[in-house]
Amino acid sequence: MTEKEEKQVISQATIQIPQDNNTITLLEALQILWDKKWILFLFLLVGALVGFSIANWIRPQFTSDILLQVDAKGGKSGRAIGDMGALLDVASPADAEIELIRSRMVLSYVVEAERLCFNATPIGAVDRFTHKEGRMDLDSLYIPIMAQMETWRARVTSPETYEVLTQDDQVLLTGKVGDMNRASYAGDTLNIRVSQMFALPGQMFVLSQWNELGAISALKMGLRISEKGKQTGIIEASFSHRYPDRAASILNTIAKTYLRQNVEMRSAEAEKTLEFLEKQLPGVKAKLDSAEKVLADYRYSIGSVDLTGETQAHLQKESQLQSQLLQLEQQRQQATRLFKEEHPNVQTIIKQQNKLKAELAKLKKNAEKMPLTQQEVLRLKEDAAVNNEIYTSMLNRVQQLRIVRAGEVGNVRIVDFARAAPLPSKPKKLNIIICSVAASLMLGVLFVFLLRMMHNGVRSVTQIERETNTSVLARIPEHPNKIRNKGQIFVQKYPDDTISESIRSVLTAVDFSFSVNKEHQVIMVAGLIPHVGKSFVSLNLAASFGLVGKKVLYIDADMRKAVCRYTHEGLTDVLMGRRTFDDVVYRGSGIKDFDILESGSFNMAAFELLRGDMFKNLLEELRPQYDKIIIDTPPISLLADAYMIAPLVDLSLIVLHYGVHSMEAIKEALQNMNRYTDKPKAFIFNHCEHRNGYGYGYGYGYNAYGRKSRGTKKKSKK
Repeated sequence: MTEKEEKQVISQATIQIPQDNNTITLLEALQILWDKKWILFLFLLVGALVGFSIANWIRPQFTSDILLQVDAKGGKSGRAIGDMGALLDVASPADAEIELIRSRMVLSYVVEAERLCFNATPIGAVDRFTHKEGRMDLDSLYIPIMAQMETWRARVTSPETYEVLTQDDQVLLTGKVGDMNRASYAGDTLNIRVSQMFALPGQMFVLSQWNELGAISALKMGLRISEKGKQTGIIEASFSHRYPDRAASILNTIAKTYLRQNVEMRSAEAEKTLEFLEKQLPGVKAKLDSAEKVLADYRYSIGSVDLTGETQAHLQKESQLQSQLLQLEQQRQQATRLFKEEHPNVQTIIKQQNKLKAELAKLKKNAEKMPLTQQEVLRLKEDAAVNNEIYTSMLNRVQQLRIVRAGEVGNVRIVDFARAAPLPSKPKKLNIIICSVAASLMLGVLFVFLLRMMHNGVRSVTQIERETNTSVLARIPEHPNKIRNKGQIFVQKYPDDTISESIRSVLTAVDFSFSVNKEHQVIMVAGLIPHVGKSFVSLNLAASFGLVGKKVLYIDADMRKAVCRYTHEGLTDVLMGRRTFDDVVYRGSGIKDFDILESGSFNMAAFELLRGDMFKNLLEELRPQYDKIIIDTPPISLLADAYMIAPLVDLSLIVLHYGVHSMEAIKEALQNMNRYTDKPKAFIFNHCEHRNGYGYGYGYGYNAYGRKSRGTKKKSKK
């Protein structure tokens, strides 16, 4: 039989293996994750512990809020923006008020009133994790300038007393709650006063003194201010603090300070306007008196004290037009404070003014048709009426400003004061734990696939057979529940396991080819690299032959890693002539007609022993005595021992580790073997990952190492 026919026979005897490829489908990805479920579970457990620790480590924060209302309709300018704001998308007056609240003008007073420059931060990992930290509120703290970079701490000694420690843990002073305590240090004096303290004896606090700008910046970062809705004038402010009463107190102080400054600002504006009007009022009154005196004198000179009906109507109409022009001029001046001259609101007012001026000019032109006496009386009457209108308007304005100054009413009011929150708003423990668990799961999935990428070798049986033209006799699965070692006779201990079934499939393939060609008596089992399981496969393959009634000899030819489990002598001793085969062979494996020849004592001349005729002569001597001889050889990619043994055997089996070897490495090893022998060769895929559909379906499964019969149930013991 030719070599090609022998390879065809072995290929036909190979078990049916599902075809796969290196492309990972969704189901395969899920299967990979399921195979590494304990790694993922460990990541989830670590993530939950980390999330729980973070959630408990974060100090609770209590949030309070306050509601303010800005009167956007307090003046004509306010009405103008209120009517046109939504249409023109103009900024609401609340935007300006929000910036004023966040200004240093307001917050500097709050920092001083609430003593935000002084801090006593509790320390202690256990107390922080269990949320049993104490509290110390400071009214005053002055650390000497030369020592402000040092770490200052306060230690509670009793519910009412404490002591201040220097950086060297030296007690500088002992103080009492409510008292101003002083102590000399570094040529200066340290001052401290504690307003209240809720802490257990022994608890520690870090004392710190901020400058005003730093405290304002910290307050501004924690302050959240926004307008509720659009163009509503309702402002909501919120602030978070680790103490609920402090959060409410700081917010209320901000609101009261802003309200007071708003009233003071409006009162100051009213005071300045009132002062200006009061200075102008005597001059306007003098003009009015002069106009009325001139009118009276002229009437007396002409002997007329009354006007005709036509002249009276003309005068009333002109007075109304002058009054309307005055009002429009005031509206225009107020509008130009908010808008430019080309704004539609300003242009509308100007058009109205031009229309009234045209009517007034027409009215004056009609007055020229009257008699000269009536014209002169009308002119004097107009002057008196205009001056009277200006004087009356100024008097009304003065009275309004006096009322504003006396009442001190601003355009802002407090709708809701802040109250202490009963429950913390932060941290959201459940959210933190969920996010931590999700992040750890993602890291676990990434870790699993990174492990797979690190072992991104060939996984496809079809690819190996197609590119090497060499058969793969079996896929031996990997089981996480059982540990396979070099000297374990697995097929004897677990005969119904899928690993044992896979090894027996190799036996079937070899036996089938043996029935055609009687030369496949001596079989060499080699690994491509170390730790692929070639010793496990070779030993259990030999044991499988023994369990089916054949007389088998297992030879451990890996003499460089000599490990004697049963005897202290073996192959090296026989090849060197120190012992005979019958003296060192081991026949106590528990399997009938199954003998073991161990490697023997360590010898550095393993290559020389194999290179000569001693090993060849030993095999020729043993062939008539055994049906099968299985030889375990060193890895072929590291040592030349396997190349020396390959020409002496009938069949070479190369064990591959699933997902480890590249196709180039497999081809290279096969080419090297072909240089030394043209005998048949085949591959065995070891440590294969579990895949659905790879079971044998006749009562065997991957979930147990015993027989799993269909339709049978274990009867419970009564």
